Amino acid sequence: MGKIALQLKATLENVTNLRPVGEDFRWYLKMKCGNCGEISEKWQYIRLMDSVALKGGRGSASMVQKCKLCARENSIDILSSTIKAYNAEDNEKFKTIVEFECRGLEPVDFQPQAGFAADGVESGTVFSDINLQEKAHVFSSYNCFLQVHTKNL
Repeated sequence: MGKIALQLKATLENVTNLRPVGEDFRWYLKMKCGNCGEISEKWQYIRLMDSVALKGGRGSASMVQKCKLCARENSIDILSSTIKAYNAEDNEKFKTIVEFECRGLEPVDFQPQAGFAADGVESGTVFSDINLQEKAHVFSSYNCFLQVHTKNL
């Protein structure tokens, strides 16, 4: 059982507090089986609100799935207390925005999509339902450019 942090590096202009919103926020990930190394071809999402029971009554996880190649049951859980906003003072630096507890599934890529929000630095205006699918998003005169990577903890 290990923890993996998802880190984000962005250039924020005139906005701060870029964050995922709600328990239904979808973290789109590509997963790798820790047993055989098989990497999912398609994007899969996990949400904080999802809870799947583990076999043998060992608790629950955000996602439980059987590997298509080796048939091993693996799981991954979002650690809700680790979800953090990316702020203007974090500009151009990698910052951990969420951690996952991994039991056989390892996220190897992240695709930001809809469900983010940010605040205007001077106006305090809340920009909601920001879609970062293109990894570069411009809304009004506010810019956000993203780079992501994972880090073993």
